[in-house]
Amino acid sequence: MQFRQATINDIHALKALALSSWQQFEVSLGKDNWNELCLALDKVNYADLVNSAYGVVCTVGEEAIVGMAFLVPSGNPTDIFPGDWCYVRMVTVDANYNGMGIGRGLMLRCIEQARDQGESIIGLHTAEFMNKARHIYESVGFRIVRELGQRFGNKYWLYQMDL
Repeated sequence: MQFRQATINDIHALKALALSSWQQFEVSLGKDNWNELCLALDKVNYADLVNSAYGVVCTVGEEAIVGMAFLVPSGNPTDIFPGDWCYVRMVTVDANYNGMGIGRGLMLRCIEQARDQGESIIGLHTAEFMNKARHIYESVGFRIVRELGQRFGNKYWLYQMDL
C-alpha cells in the first residue's frame, strides 16, 4: 500500500471508489436513504476537491485506488463548518480493504497536512452507521462537538480536533 496526493487524473477512480465502497451501508440505510445518499455521492465535485483541497489516496497493486480523503483548508465555510476551521471530507476505504489501517493512514496524513499549513482547528462529520470510522476519528484525537441531527435517516455528529 502506498499513499500519495490525489491528481486530476484520479477523478473517475475516486467517484467509482465512493459509490462502490459506500455500498456496504445500503442495507443499514434502507432503500430510500440509500437512494438519497447515492444522489449526494453523485453530486460530489471531485475535480473541485482535487483542485482546492489536499487530497490523499491509498493505492495498491498497479495504482488501484482503495482509499481517499480530502482536507479542505480554512476559509471555506459551510452550513456545518465555520470559516476558521479546515475539515476532512470523503474519507472512503474500499470495503475489501477494511481493517488494514488505510482509514487511519488517510486521517493521519490529513492531520499532518493541516498542521503543516498552520491550521488551528480541523473538523469532520460522520454518522451513527459509520462506527468503524468513528472509532478511528476518536482514536486519533477528534471529539464530538455536537449532534447535527438526522441525515439519511441517521444521527450525524460534528467532530473537532484542536491542532
